[in-house]
Amino acid sequence: MTTQPILRGAFTALVTPFTRDGDLDEVALQGLLGRQLDAGIDGLVPVGTTGEAPTLSSDERDRVIELTVQAVHDRGAAGRVPVVAGTGSNDTRASIAATRRAAALGADAALVVAPYYNKPDQRMLEAHYRAIADEGGLPVVVYNVPGRTGVNIAADTLLRLAEHERIIGLKEASGDLEQIMTIVRDRPDGFAVMSGDDSWTLPLLGLGGDGVISVASNEVPDVMASLCAAAHAGDWATARALHERYLPLMRVNFVSPNPVPVKAALAEMGLIEDVLRQPLLPLAEPGRSRLLGILRALDLVGEPAQAVAA
Repeated sequence: MTTQPILRGAFTALVTPFTRDGDLDEVALQGLLGRQLDAGIDGLVPVGTTGEAPTLSSDERDRVIELTVQAVHDRGAAGRVPVVAGTGSNDTRASIAATRRAAALGADAALVVAPYYNKPDQRMLEAHYRAIADEGGLPVVVYNVPGRTGVNIAADTLLRLAEHERIIGLKEASGDLEQIMTIVRDRPDGFAVMSGDDSWTLPLLGLGGDGVISVASNEVPDVMASLCAAAHAGDWATARALHERYLPLMRVNFVSPNPVPVKAALAEMGLIEDVLRQPLLPLAEPGRSRLLGILRALDLVGEPAQAVAA
């Protein structure tokens, strides 16, 4: 039986860096992975939405997963820092195949987004996830993000899926507080609920959730890990202070479609080239100026400002 990883704390939804020519930038990716692990991140999530998975070839997706697993092993973090690889699509057979490849590459679990565009109903969603869990060879984390997929995985459906031994957690980005509360309350023991939106991390932890699959931790992995750790330790004053200070960054990361702003930020920080694959394009004004002001205010680039503008 596949070992179940621990989903707790801050997991980074990794960007995929490209060279100026648009190719996969393995050197930059290795640098990002080292920075994440040095900062004490709790988990890594390659080739998800933030990683521009829809514009990566199968070989590129596999290579990013391979490099992520390798970095975790090289740093002696295997078993402590799970690698949850994005393997979802709107084709069940393709998702099963991608999950099997991720398993062969050493990933610890699969993040499987709800099928997009074809808009399956709840019966179809449940069958989709059961097939991947049964046949994919990895524990599955369900990713509910109706703003991107056009379908919401209802609480009743999710709770039935949570009884499956290989469906181990949820990345919840519905923005529906009542749904989130119901799932956290009624989930079985051992089933993790992770925020899919940085700004919801503190509220979800307050409800008894387990952590976040984070965009902001690309920029501030130490901060997001510390926020989750403080909450889990019952230090709500520290968790709230970190949330309030970095809330502007969490918000500005979505001033344009993800990962456009976070890639612009990482480029300003000297970590990657500001290159995306179309249809995405680099961040335009006025979003770029707003982002730069927040980065400066947080002392992530240049001279620190006096206050952070929300």
